[in-house]
Amino acid sequence: MKKYFLGKKSHNYQIWPLFNYKYHPPECNSLTPLPFPSGVMKKTFFYNFFLTKAEEEEAAKAGSSSANLPVRREVIEIRDFYPPSEPDPANPWRIKKVVNNTDVLTGKLVLMHNDVFEHIFRFWSLEICNQVVNGNKVYVAVWDLTPEGGPVQYQNESIYFGKGPRETYILGWLDVVRNDRVRPRDEVGLYWDQKSGTFHMKILRRAV
Repeated sequence: MKKYFLGKKSHNYQIWPLFNYKYHPPECNSLTPLPFPSGVMKKTFFYNFFLTKAEEEEAAKAGSSSANLPVRREVIEIRDFYPPSEPDPANPWRIKKVVNNTDVLTGKLVLMHNDVFEHIFRFWSLEICNQVVNGNKVYVAVWDLTPEGGPVQYQNESIYFGKGPRETYILGWLDVVRNDRVRPRDEVGLYWDQKSGTFHMKILRRAV
C-alpha cells in the first residue's frame, strides 16, 4: 500500500504548508487556498467493460473468456449540473454520523460512498481520488472543534483518509477519539474545508 500526502515536502515530512497556521472559523477564514483545482467537479465511477489488446491475448493464452475477467473502474469528472450550496456558517456539517463501536475501537470513522463522493471527492483532484479508491492512504489534517478551549489540530500518521470495506471509506481519527473521549452513539459532524484544505470535525451530541 502506497502512502500519499496532500501537500508539498516540508523538512522531512510531507504536509500541507498551512498546517501551522492559526485556525479561522468558516465565516471568517482568511487562509490562502491550497493547490486544489480551482473548479469544483463532481466525481463518479466509470466502468470499463472492454479489454485491451494485451489483456485479450493474455486471456486467450489462459483459455478464459472476457466474461470471467474483472471489470475495471476509475473515478472520472463530470459536469456538475447541481453544484453544492454555500456552507452555512452556523451549521457547516455536510456529513453527520452517530458513531458505533467499530468507529471508536478501531480509530477509523467509516463513511458512506455517497457522502464521500458528494462532500469530499467533489473538492479533491482526480488523481488523489483515484489513489484512494485504488487502496492507497492519503494523509490529511483534521481540525477538532470540540474542545472548549479552542480548536485542536491533528496531523500525524494516524490521521489519514483511505478505502474501507466494500463501498465505504475511512477517516483515521484515533487521536480525536482518545482526546475527546468519544463513545458509541455520540454524533459527529464533519466537512472538508476547501479554503484550508483540511477536515473540520466536531462532536455535535453526546450519547445519553
